[in-house]
Order: sequence, then structure tokens, then C-alpha cells
Amino acid sequence: MLEAVPVEYYLVLSAAVFCIGLFGVLTRRNALMFLMSVELMLNAANINLVAFALYWGELTGQVFVLFTMSLAAAEVAIGIGIILVLYRNYDDVDVTDATTMRW
Repeated sequence: MLEAVPVEYYLVLSAAVFCIGLFGVLTRRNALMFLMSVELMLNAANINLVAFALYWGELTGQVFVLFTMSLAAAEVAIGIGIILVLYRNYDDVDVTDATTMRW
């Protein structure tokens, strides 16, 4: 019989994906790369939820993943809208140029 993958492997994968996303959020100026990095961080949280749902043998974590995926889809829709407005106003998607969009 095949042995299951230990939950520690999922946690290490999740930590690596989260760190890559965090690095992207902290270092990128491009709004699209910033948005992709936030998605990586959300996917890392999803990996954790599924891993612990598998470990405990319950479906609660997987249900939360469905909610998180719908939240991520809404976040991308709003983020793309903001990026389009940023591009129309500044002809660039550099997030540091948007400081003049304040009140």
C-alpha cells in the first residue's frame, strides 16, 4: 500500500510559496507583478488549509479554500480595474507613480 505524503512537505511547500510571494510584494514596482505576488500568498494559505484538512480528515479546510478562491477572484477583478485606471492616467503600471492620486 502507498504511504501518504507527510503534512510537513505541504507546509514546507506552502512556506516557500508564501516567501516568494512576500518577496514579490516587497520588491516589485509593477502593479501586475504585485497582484501576482498577492495571489501567490493566497495560494500558500490555500495549501495550508488543504493540508490540515487532509491531516485532520475533515472537509472544513477545503470549504474555506473555496471561499478564499472566490475572494481571490474578486480581488483580481478589482485589482485589474485599478491597474487599468493607473495605466490610463500615467501610461505606466508603476505603483510608485500613483502617489498623486490621493485626495
